[in-house]
Order: sequence, then C-alpha cells, then structure tokens
Amino acid sequence: MRGWNWILKVLAAACLWAGATLAVHAAEHGAAEHGAAVADAVGHVAGAAHEGAAEAAEGLPTAAPILFHVGPLPVTNSMVVTWVVAILLAAGVKLATRRMELVPSGAQNFWEWVFEALYEFLEGIIGSELVKKTFWFFATLFILIVGTNWFGILPGVGTVGYGVQGEHGFHVTDPILRGANADFNMTFAMAMVFFACWIWWAYQANGLVGMAKHIFAPKGETTGLLKVLMIVVFFAVGLLEIVSIVFRPVSLSFRLYGNAFAGENIIEAMTHLGGPMFGWLTALPFYFMEMLVGIVQAMVFMLLTAVFTLLICSHDDEHGHEHGAEAHGENH
Repeated sequence: MRGWNWILKVLAAACLWAGATLAVHAAEHGAAEHGAAVADAVGHVAGAAHEGAAEAAEGLPTAAPILFHVGPLPVTNSMVVTWVVAILLAAGVKLATRRMELVPSGAQNFWEWVFEALYEFLEGIIGSELVKKTFWFFATLFILIVGTNWFGILPGVGTVGYGVQGEHGFHVTDPILRGANADFNMTFAMAMVFFACWIWWAYQANGLVGMAKHIFAPKGETTGLLKVLMIVVFFAVGLLEIVSIVFRPVSLSFRLYGNAFAGENIIEAMTHLGGPMFGWLTALPFYFMEMLVGIVQAMVFMLLTAVFTLLICSHDDEHGHEHGAEAHGENH
C-alpha cells in the first residue's frame, strides 16, 4: 500500500506542476498581448526581411506556441506533452500493478526496482527520517523529468505541426508537440513548487524562530567582543543566504531548461545537416547522448533539491541528537 501512496502523490505533484505551468504562462501571456501592437507594427515595416528570416531560421523557438485556451488561460504544446507523459506514467504503473505478486516480475519488478533504488539512494543522502517525508516529491522530480526529457527527443516532437512553405521546403513554425523541459515555464513551475515545499518542510523541522536562527544565528561558542563580532558576521552571511535561497528556483530552472532546449536544437541541426537521406544517421549519436543527458539532468535536479532540503532541516536533527545524547547521559 505504501507504494500506491507514493504513486498517487507522484501523480498529484505532476498535475500541480502542470497547473503551475499554466499559471506562469498565463501571466506571461498578458504581457505578450500588451506588446502585440508594437510587434505587429515592426513586422509590417520589415515584412520582407522578416519573411526571409523566418524561412531561413531553423531550430526550436524560445516561446512555446499556444494551441488552445481553457477559458482565459492559454495551453501550450509543452504543457500538453507534460500531461501526456503524466498519463502514460500513470497508465504504465496501473498496468504493472493490476495483479500484484509477492515475487514481482516484468513491469511490476521494474517499477519496484525504480522506487526501491531511488529510496535507498536518497536515504543514504538525506537520512531515513527526512526521506520518509519527502520521497514522494523527489521521486516525482526524477521520474517526471526523465519521462519528459525522453519524450521530447522522440521523432515528430518539435518537427510536426503548422508552418510555411519556403524555398528549401516546409518549415514548421508552430509544432504540435514540444519538449516540456525545453519550455522555461515548465522548469520554473517545478522549481517554484519545490520552493513552496521547501518552506513548509523547513517550518515543520525548525519553526519560524528556528528557521531564523538557522540562517542568521552565529555558530560555535564565543564570548565577549568576539561574540558580538560573530553576530555581525553571521547576520551578513544570513543576508547572503537569503539571496541565495531566493535565486535557487532561477538557477534550478535555467540549468534544466538550458540543457533540454540546447539538446533538442542540436538534434534538429544535425538532422538538417545530414539532409533528407542521411539526416537520421547524423542525428543518431546525439539521440543516445540526449538520453544520457536526460537522466543526468533529472538526477542533478533531484539531488540539488534534496540537498537544499537537508541543509535547512538538518539543524533540527542535530539538536535532536544532542538532546538525545544528553538524556542518555542523564539516564546513566
């Protein structure tokens, strides 16, 4: 039953991220509409040049095209990919566990191996107590990021859609599907969901006063003037730590987005380099490389978020060990 609780939490987190992506993109869409008139005016002035550039331009566009709207909220092709991957993962787990066996085999054995390997790996890094509370989230990060990274390099993703016919053939300007992590809205939404969870876990472990002490309080035993100096120094260090904490979602977002966006563009560039006949051959080594990068980037994102959580929650654990040692000594 514990495995099913993890799976439900994984799916809930995936839906939450998709919703967060929707909200982030909606906020950006309002600003985009505000500048539409200026963009149209510039486009009319430089119409001929723009047409030539669009025909020559290749590669994944930086902005994910909007496919349709849910009320006032736009839905992009990268968001659709996120939902498709989440549904495929849910269906795969459901099929694998429809007949649970004491001695697992096939798909059930695979999923149990994935969860157990991730659990033991994280337990060795952040400890048994913290992994019980946070494993569902970090497992979601890893599995969903790997799934979306690999789905993004499938043939047809980013290359099938609407476009224009030019001198050198048909050029896709609005692909129907797009790699989810090649859209900054997706990676930023994941980072912000982690940031919200990080604040809640830190509050549970330390409380408000404990969080402030963890960031600003001087470490070590000092007295007199040296203690005053250490208070000033650690307060300044705490301010720098606050800046670091605030920028963590940005750094997490850009790291994953940059790798996914660059990888998909490299594959497309190598496909065009080989031409219609040998494009698949020139791009083939980069498909294998991107499969490896997809796992590595998922692992990096998961590890960084896990370590950030450990750093803020370990203070309470240390005090718990100290108090436990004191109580043990008193009993003796």
